[in-house]
Amino acid sequence: MKASADEAATAVIDIWDGDAPAWNAPQAEESDTSGPDGRNVAGRSVIRLGNVSTPQLHVYPAHADGPGTSTVVIAPGGGYSILAWDLEGTEIAAWLNSVGVDAVVLKYRVPTRSEDQKWLAPVQDIQRSIVMLRTSKVSGVNAQKVGVLGFSAGGNASARALTASTLHYAAHRPGDGKIRFQPDFGVLVYPAWLVESDEDLTLIDEITVDKNTPPAFFAHAIDDRVSCLSSVALFTEMKRNGIPSSLHVFSGGGHGFGLRQADSPTDQWPDLCATWLRQIGMAK
Repeated sequence: MKASADEAATAVIDIWDGDAPAWNAPQAEESDTSGPDGRNVAGRSVIRLGNVSTPQLHVYPAHADGPGTSTVVIAPGGGYSILAWDLEGTEIAAWLNSVGVDAVVLKYRVPTRSEDQKWLAPVQDIQRSIVMLRTSKVSGVNAQKVGVLGFSAGGNASARALTASTLHYAAHRPGDGKIRFQPDFGVLVYPAWLVESDEDLTLIDEITVDKNTPPAFFAHAIDDRVSCLSSVALFTEMKRNGIPSSLHVFSGGGHGFGLRQADSPTDQWPDLCATWLRQIGMAK
């Protein structure tokens, strides 16, 4: 199963004009790699999309008659090895649409775990997606207010995009270097690898927060195998810099829950996030 066969999206758009920036592209064909023993969440299987070499935006407008309140670029998780395509992608787009927010699910390049900077290609794809939205290359969605929403490794890439002060690819696409590539807000759900160690509140060197960093919403479980201190540390730096963000660390829920209801404390994060998005004027 290929993500490009997703019939619910109103459009599927390649994000690079020609070849993507240099990387070690997989030789195998893009496919659902979950297999018969694949992971289940809340009693349902998860599409594990692998070997993505052609990054694309899958477009989900909130309204048929015009743009929604804002547009969110969704970056599914998957350890920079695969993309949890439905759990942390298309299902999230449907939820955003329900609160009046346009959504684009980013099929970013994987696997990149063997790269020296495993995050670089995904962050390039996020930044290019934001530039495309702001230059009206994606029709039917709000190009004025653009956010990012990332899970796990996608949360790592989204946090890097949220705090980036430079464009991480050569701006050889006309006008890219003149367009604001930083999002207006971020939603980071169990973001991974943002602290020096699992017991440390020290952010990694590549993450720098200042007074111009956009606001963010964080959702994490205290029993997550990916330390919740990634969320706590980044939120703390935002608080120190006066960035009006929202942090929720739940008493249970583990990792990789998406927004599927599982009678868990983490079931509450979508409603809390919708309230926050309305508070900052990004949802209806």
